[in-house]
Amino acid sequence: MSWVQGEHELETYCCPNRDAATQLVMSFQPDVFCGVCIGSASVSLLLTILQLLPKKGQSPRKMPKASSSSTILLLISVCDILGGLGMIFRSSVWLGFPGFIANISVVNGTDVWPSAFCVGSAMWIQLLYSAGFWWLFCYAVDSYLVVRRSAGLSTIVLYHMMTWGLAVMLCVEGIALLYYPSLSSCENGLEHAIPHYITTYAPLLLVLVVNPILFRRTVSAVASLLKGRQGIYTENERRLGTEIQIRFFKIMLVFIICWSSNIINESLLFYLEMQPDINEMPLKNIRSAALITWIIMGVLNPMQGFLFTLAFYGWTGWRVDFKWRKREIPWESLSSSTVGENAYPSPVNYQSNIHDSKKISTTDSQQTDEAISMLSEGNTSGDDRLTRSSPIYQGW
Repeated sequence: MSWVQGEHELETYCCPNRDAATQLVMSFQPDVFCGVCIGSASVSLLLTILQLLPKKGQSPRKMPKASSSSTILLLISVCDILGGLGMIFRSSVWLGFPGFIANISVVNGTDVWPSAFCVGSAMWIQLLYSAGFWWLFCYAVDSYLVVRRSAGLSTIVLYHMMTWGLAVMLCVEGIALLYYPSLSSCENGLEHAIPHYITTYAPLLLVLVVNPILFRRTVSAVASLLKGRQGIYTENERRLGTEIQIRFFKIMLVFIICWSSNIINESLLFYLEMQPDINEMPLKNIRSAALITWIIMGVLNPMQGFLFTLAFYGWTGWRVDFKWRKREIPWESLSSSTVGENAYPSPVNYQSNIHDSKKISTTDSQQTDEAISMLSEGNTSGDDRLTRSSPIYQGW
């Protein structure tokens, strides 16, 4: 279903011996919830793909090669698309084959295939959304390194290793803590629940806490970079710095909107799990709040993909160019790795010290422009947005 179950509840959904709090949300209009997940994920999936496709009116002019940052943004969208497909498939099976899913219970002895499907689909959804979170963290890191010109040639490779390695490790560890030694029974008790919470919430909390700090430092570094270019801070440069700041703000706003309900819901369910009887009257408001946030998650979690494309590129329009063909363009180097690589002039082919200093000055100014353009692409307006907003035209 939704990645709401990709946190604690996604795996505990598959447990035959579910706790009372999990059973509370599972038994609350399951067909409606599955329908909400399918509808939200389908709308987000279609609109996300629409956003990424090339549009009519976009002229494939000569543009710099895609930077690490633009590559990361596209990978985040890919993770959202694949995660959304997992939600649609999982919820469709839940709706279409209720007897198949009903076999996941203590009473029925738990057939192996229903449990395998439940755990497999849970891992697929959690892995992709966790990877998306790690990529979002890498985007914040890369944005800061681009401005500082500290990215090396193998930066994007390191991002891949960190993102997929950590996502797989935490996903497998979370599943093992919950199900080992058998799928027929989940481990109970805080000694198993708390480590499972940590492994599933680590990337989400990392983005919530660390990304704003990195974004703020990047914005400050951009201001210093713009001032240092000519020694003054013009109105256009001030506006450019504001656009970058707004872009970072929109990214964090989308993230908070889509996932804050998960944190609230998990806190409420964790509180209910600690109570001897969750059906007591004093807990009625807590139960109602948990069920409300449960439905909200079914709507907002899958919408992350589309909302992120709005934050990354703005609205790219409806007019898809189906006849578009990618042309061979003599790309100029613009990746964060090459920014770092070209930060120091090569001694080869320099004729004199005067010629060297001119090239250094020109290169520094060009690299400053390139670094700023990487962070602000997709945030321009008017005709310029038509030629810049689609990721297909950013080297893809």
